[in-house]
Amino acid sequence: MKFKKLEVADYGLLKPYFARIPYRLSVYSLPSIIAWSNCVFEAGYAVTGGLLVIANESEQRPDDRHLILPLSLEGDVPPSSLRAIAVESGFPRYGCVSGDYVERHREALESMFDLEEQQEFEDYVYLAEDLATLKGNRYVRKRNLIHQFEREYMGNGRRARVEPITRDNVPECLAFLEAWCAQRDCSVDGDIDLACERRAVITSLENFEAFELAGILVRLDDTVSAFGIASRLTDDTGVLNYEKAFADVKGLYQYLDNECAKRLFTGFRYINKESDMNLPNLAAMKKSYHPVSRVKSYKLTLK
Repeated sequence: MKFKKLEVADYGLLKPYFARIPYRLSVYSLPSIIAWSNCVFEAGYAVTGGLLVIANESEQRPDDRHLILPLSLEGDVPPSSLRAIAVESGFPRYGCVSGDYVERHREALESMFDLEEQQEFEDYVYLAEDLATLKGNRYVRKRNLIHQFEREYMGNGRRARVEPITRDNVPECLAFLEAWCAQRDCSVDGDIDLACERRAVITSLENFEAFELAGILVRLDDTVSAFGIASRLTDDTGVLNYEKAFADVKGLYQYLDNECAKRLFTGFRYINKESDMNLPNLAAMKKSYHPVSRVKSYKLTLK
């Protein structure tokens, strides 16, 4: 099986394979796959037997070469096809296998593969209505922080305003990203995960319309100080791929998150806010928004 390097220009060609995607894990968002395809892992793809097969390889992590679940124009792919593809491609391992797929096919999968949970890639899923309304006592702290922000920035003078991300303001979003990264050392030598995320966000912003993304930004005193970017995953679920806000502005992140839920997920019942990467602070923040479910991720290794 011969793999072609995944490029930005492949979005239109590959999009039909994601139209009826049966997997609920956020890594199966096509814009995200492309945006992250050239950092720690380099992604390649092949189309064989009506299936889209995506492989990830890494010079830095040569022992972690793997496939993700193949995609079909018809929906679910049987475990027997996974085994055949693993043998033919020379990739004996699948990573980021969506937990809902495993539950549908566990018996067959366990006869062919060793299964291992990947807790660092387990996604958080929320009701869109919960994040848009923040009703009830469990969200009282979020509401208080938003009210503090609004008193400071939305009162007399209205120092804050929300706008959709467009090609015209992308340069300002990129400038904000660099300022945000300067506070956190997004260099490869500093934090490889942040460096890769920075590259993915830049790719997403530079191809915002081509990737059919949705996004908003928040201006404070006319300067972009926060943004959120979302994509479609399934008919009922959208992914909040990126949320960035200056940490020194009290309540700004909570305000941004609430505005994203209100503005970017019309028609979606659920919002997937991705995983916590086993980072305790990130996990605590995601749990504080009270997910209604978690989507497990698995590694499958050919027996």
